[in-house]
Amino acid sequence: MSKPLFLFTKLTNSYRVYVQNLESLTVVQIQEIELFVKQRKGIFDFSSYTFSIQKRVEFHEFVSLIQHLGIDALCKENSIIQEEKQRISFGQYKGMCYFELPDTYLLWLSNNYRGPEKEFIIQEIQKRKLF
Repeated sequence: MSKPLFLFTKLTNSYRVYVQNLESLTVVQIQEIELFVKQRKGIFDFSSYTFSIQKRVEFHEFVSLIQHLGIDALCKENSIIQEEKQRISFGQYKGMCYFELPDTYLLWLSNNYRGPEKEFIIQEIQKRKLF
């Protein structure tokens, strides 16, 4: 039985975790991760193997929490270079960079948004390989 491999990405007001080996995990392990996300009112997106939680957390805090809960996982930090990025100009995430948006919201925007920022949405989806 393999351990979950978590790739943690800290965002401005949230964090995103990519489960690198989701397909090789047991049903019990996946349910354990789902429960972790649900208890924190997060979103688990099975199509992209990621979960997002709207809370400011540092990597070491995430690792401590995972260990405290008894989730046997390997954790790595993904550092995003904070350069000048395009920011969303509308909706509940107004002011945030596109790379900070939850996967599910980006996918929703790709199907429902018809404005001038559509190009940024498509670029971010392609960068995350959500298609």
